[in-house]
Amino acid sequence: MDGHGRTRPLLRRAALIGAALLAATAAAPQASAATAAADRGPSGGGLSAVIRYTENGIPHILAQDYAHLGFGTGWAQAADQACVLADGFVTVAGERSRWFGPDAATDGSLSSASKNLTSDLYFKGVREAGTVEKLLAAPAPAGPTRDLKELMRGWAAGYNAWLAQNKITDPACKGAAWVRPVTAVDVAARAFAVSVIGGQGRAVDDIAAAQPPGGAAALGAGPATDPAAASEAARAFFDTGRYDMGSNAVAFAGSTTANGHGLLLGNPHYPWQGGRRFWQSQQTIPGELNVSGGSLLGTPVVNIGFNEKIAWSHTVATGTPVNLHQLTLDPADPTAYLVDGTPEKMTRRQVTVPVAGGAPVSRTQWWTRYGPVVTGLGPGLPLPWTAGTAYALNDPNAANLRGSDTALAIGRARSVAGIQDALKRTQGLPWVNTIAADSAGGTLFTQSQVLPRITDELAARCSTPLGRATYPASGLAVLDGARGDCALGSDPDAVQQGVFGPGKAPTLRDAPYAENSNDSAWLANAETPVTGYERIWGSLATPRSLRTRGAVEDVSAMAAKGGLTVADLQKQQFANRVPAGDLAAADAAKACAALPGGAANASDGRPVDVSAACAVLAGWDRTADTGSRGALLFDRFWRKLTASTPAKDLWLVPFSAADPVHTPRTLNQAAPGIGRALADTVAELAAAGIAPDAPLGEHQFVVRGGQKLPVPGGTEALGVWNKIEAPWNAAAGGYPEVVHGSSHIQAVGWDGTRCPVARTLLTYGQSSNPNSPHYADQTRLFSQERWVTSRFCERDILTSPQLKVIRPRERR
Repeated sequence: MDGHGRTRPLLRRAALIGAALLAATAAAPQASAATAAADRGPSGGGLSAVIRYTENGIPHILAQDYAHLGFGTGWAQAADQACVLADGFVTVAGERSRWFGPDAATDGSLSSASKNLTSDLYFKGVREAGTVEKLLAAPAPAGPTRDLKELMRGWAAGYNAWLAQNKITDPACKGAAWVRPVTAVDVAARAFAVSVIGGQGRAVDDIAAAQPPGGAAALGAGPATDPAAASEAARAFFDTGRYDMGSNAVAFAGSTTANGHGLLLGNPHYPWQGGRRFWQSQQTIPGELNVSGGSLLGTPVVNIGFNEKIAWSHTVATGTPVNLHQLTLDPADPTAYLVDGTPEKMTRRQVTVPVAGGAPVSRTQWWTRYGPVVTGLGPGLPLPWTAGTAYALNDPNAANLRGSDTALAIGRARSVAGIQDALKRTQGLPWVNTIAADSAGGTLFTQSQVLPRITDELAARCSTPLGRATYPASGLAVLDGARGDCALGSDPDAVQQGVFGPGKAPTLRDAPYAENSNDSAWLANAETPVTGYERIWGSLATPRSLRTRGAVEDVSAMAAKGGLTVADLQKQQFANRVPAGDLAAADAAKACAALPGGAANASDGRPVDVSAACAVLAGWDRTADTGSRGALLFDRFWRKLTASTPAKDLWLVPFSAADPVHTPRTLNQAAPGIGRALADTVAELAAAGIAPDAPLGEHQFVVRGGQKLPVPGGTEALGVWNKIEAPWNAAAGGYPEVVHGSSHIQAVGWDGTRCPVARTLLTYGQSSNPNSPHYADQTRLFSQERWVTSRFCERDILTSPQLKVIRPRERR
């Protein structure tokens, strides 16, 4: 394009920016005194932004370009979450042991490390190897775009400016020396940690523990890994139902809605505390970007959200994001491995970590052409390093710093076809599916994630005996690392070597509904199953979770009914139907009533009178509403029953791939575990002083500011759409705190105007600071099953009765 061709769009953008800034300035009388002081301060040519706050502390960030937008985003995130953000930057710097001690547990936000020392050994190794810097230097599309680099640069400047110009009031880090300025590389390092959280991040302890055998261990082959046990361990390790991240999402096509426009309901399930919380904002560069939604903390982009034409959400996918290479070691050197008969030395990384109150700790890590040597994948899948064998972990997302570029590209899309194009161009999603709808009535489900290029053919040809057990069960391939012909190769449409191209991703376009609840792509639409993908993407024709079964029942019925509106999405979110209850409560009540004398033996052999529970189960409304009587009783009973009784003994009608939504079904009333589970539950509740018919909300709650807030929803085992996971603590009243579950919820549609019809809810609020007015305001709304009406268009922002305008600037 010549100079004149570029001038016109730049002039148009300048005019739009000027108009938007004038509109924002019109609200300036409502700005705070701190804002006025900031406006008087010298800018020195530094970065700045306009931030308009509306109800519930949601910022609408207006800027002239990506660097300034990043600045405003970093500033606003720091204002709400300075301590959580600072803690995460300590993690990716590999300095947790220095500040918090080596043996303390991490919060699990950025890896699965069991303690600070192993976390530091991993992240310090990443920093010292220059991993992030190399990824930043790679040209797009393999590396990040210039726009994203500018966002990260601006985000760091905004975060630093907030720290320099404000006092922290959050007791979690007030006055702490570990709260320090950051760089754009630190922001990128945090993005790297999120990218590998399903791969290297889940093996941090095993990377740190991997050491070559010595002494007697070097004389023999060492213990073999049992294939059958490994198969089950791998299945459990990669079971998305056990993650502390999950989600539901459904898109409805215009053919099912009241006005022909699409609809989207997104319900991500993420931790309620720590560094994987979402945070809400609207980001606007006039004429370039205008998107609203939720960002993972430390991220300069909107990860899930909507604009005036599209809405999207993500769900944790079933694709296995890593594979193993079984190494045949050089008999003369256990730190060298053979590839086509030629020895290749491992790369030795010596990492030293500072430790509070003690001498620095040094460890050696061992890396290969395939990735780091590991000693296992969790405690259930040991991978011993012997004189003859070791295992290396291949995680292609360790070369993927494109996730935020994908989010940015989606945010600029204007249709579901545009979203597909964004995914194809950027290829940055490490471990999620995408579900989307657009204002024209289109829908999309796609599992466009970065996966090792493991075809079923490659697995059949190159799997070791261990891999032949793990791959069918979990999609975890264990390939023969001694054979050059077992290299992963690459697809021509892939931007990265060794991964699938986007053309291979399971995808469904423009179905009446597209839904996912963390099972594989197979039943994204039960009437049009998605098939034909390799095992590594997920399973086919296998039992679905109760959450998937309940979700498909609900959304297919909604689509068949038609005439849908955003209000219908809101009803679905808080229907709180318990699919397990619909399947089993009536039969459990009958089995209870049939017990001789109304008694059953508990696990310790004691007889327990369970007769009162029978009527409660029979009368329960099968929901997990806070006022539901019987929900808590069934919850405790069902957890105990399913933990002790195999599925084959639980149901009279087994699973059928021909009817996966409705099988297995019909509770086996004669199952011996029913009486025992009832007795254990009744005894447990009695010991805690809880009546069998106690309302759920009296015992499933959070305490915020001294106020007890009942929490609706239910656990994974119950299959509730509105998922809530809370540890049982009888002494504290039942379920006294939520650890993860429904988080940034959005129900979005369109009405033909430029303003989307959107309702949102951030269940835990914008801030972790108990002194913030936005620490629990949305938690109270969630408790009451109420929503926030999104303010997207300028007129809606500027007419907010709680509007507050600030213009933070960088001081140089």
